[in-house]
Amino acid sequence: MQPLLHESITVDEIDLPILKQKNVRLAVLRLDKIHPVISGNKWFKLKCHIEIAKKENKDHIITFGGPYSNHIIATAAAGQLVGFDTTGIIRGERPQVFSHTLDKAMEYGMKLFFTNRGDYRSKQLPIEMSKRSDFHLIDEGGYGKDGAKGAAEILGYCQKEDFSHIICAVGTSTMLAGLIKAGLPSQEIIGVSVLKNYMSMENDLFNLLDPDERKKKIRLNHQYHFGGYAKYTADLTRFINEFFDCTGIPSDFVYTGKLLYAVIDMVRNNAFPDESNILAIHSGGLQGNLSLRKGTLIF
Repeated sequence: MQPLLHESITVDEIDLPILKQKNVRLAVLRLDKIHPVISGNKWFKLKCHIEIAKKENKDHIITFGGPYSNHIIATAAAGQLVGFDTTGIIRGERPQVFSHTLDKAMEYGMKLFFTNRGDYRSKQLPIEMSKRSDFHLIDEGGYGKDGAKGAAEILGYCQKEDFSHIICAVGTSTMLAGLIKAGLPSQEIIGVSVLKNYMSMENDLFNLLDPDERKKKIRLNHQYHFGGYAKYTADLTRFINEFFDCTGIPSDFVYTGKLLYAVIDMVRNNAFPDESNILAIHSGGLQGNLSLRKGTLIF
């Protein structure tokens, strides 16, 4: 397994006509460069959990996710990297044909259990797992205060004081919580939901924040889900291709493509004050594009 390459993270300045026209700046924090599988925010959300498991002398991680979950494949790869056993509790019945995500997770040594949606919602463990005590449990998507604590380290890979706005895609709100914790009082932290009707987003987020952190400048946006989680349109894939053609930055249709589309559209619609300096967080997860029809994307 390839090691993590924190030194590969860059802050890429974006040069597009709309940015000059609106007199704002945009840069992308390239967390996708850290690792081809444990990419973007995934490692940061996992790292504290791994540290806790080691301190508790546990070498087995159990976590939850859907059949296309970036978190599942990242946890499997991280387990192989650090020498942990991993188990994934997968939402839904066992499919006849496994997704690329599940195939790779098993290749990295993860054992999979499939569960009905009711048991999944209640985070019920299989009987053979619930009797054990030698594992460390991580919630779906790395959600929780330990995941947010790790995500708070993300802004250490840029000069955060240079930016007036920091924006990221939101699935569980864990990374967003970490960015808020690390952000400066003068900065506005913006979360763009990739889920349709994610009305519990604010509550999920606030559960990870201290009272003083909840008072920071926070903006939540529900307008750019493109139909829901892992849903997309021709307009979105066109944008992803055009953005790559102009900047050389690849994105995915689940998270970062929606985020970057949102940023540019918000700039176009004057959602940022004059002379704003915006930092978009590239949270990785490019493996999700493998489920698209070949030729949909140009990279």
